Amino acid sequence: MNSRPALSDCDPIEVGRRVRGLREAQGVSLSQLAKRAGIGKATLSGVENGRRNPTLETLWAITAQLGVPIGAILDEPPKPEDGLPISHGPVVHGTAVEATLLETFEEADAVIELFRMLIPPGTTQRSQPHRAGVSEHITVFRGRLVAGPVSGPFTAGPGDHLTWVADVPHLYRAEGPDTVEASLLIRYPRAR
Repeated sequence: MNSRPALSDCDPIEVGRRVRGLREAQGVSLSQLAKRAGIGKATLSGVENGRRNPTLETLWAITAQLGVPIGAILDEPPKPEDGLPISHGPVVHGTAVEATLLETFEEADAVIELFRMLIPPGTTQRSQPHRAGVSEHITVFRGRLVAGPVSGPFTAGPGDHLTWVADVPHLYRAEGPDTVEASLLIRYPRAR
């Protein structure tokens, strides 16, 4: 998976413009955001200028520190139409995870993002904590998944569902010979 561009269906210049806009709207300097996100200042500058094609891990680290869902910086997924399936949206690649944003739901108390995930065997992806109260919910359709807090991940097979509060470091890994196919729902509570 690492041979593909991290943002295969998004314009890196637009993603960078959105990151810069969110950062500046919050009055956070480039150095401050880079430090909080645990990434290099040159990396963040490259993302903001559209010169870098960031990984899923980098984008989640940036958006977690900005307190926004990752969908706030990606291109909009296609809008569902009556009865028509959604089979594509913005795709982002990480060390182990290929995540396709299928839909974003706006509710009074939360923003919810729905992703299709593919995780090939043999790699582990670690993610930095989201802001307090963010939860992840995964349903496995194929393969065997190890996911959840780094300190105590869970294992799930086809038909199983996992959930955890994702404001701690967490990971995703396919266990065994099969690629994991799953849905990931991330719930971001709105700040009060």
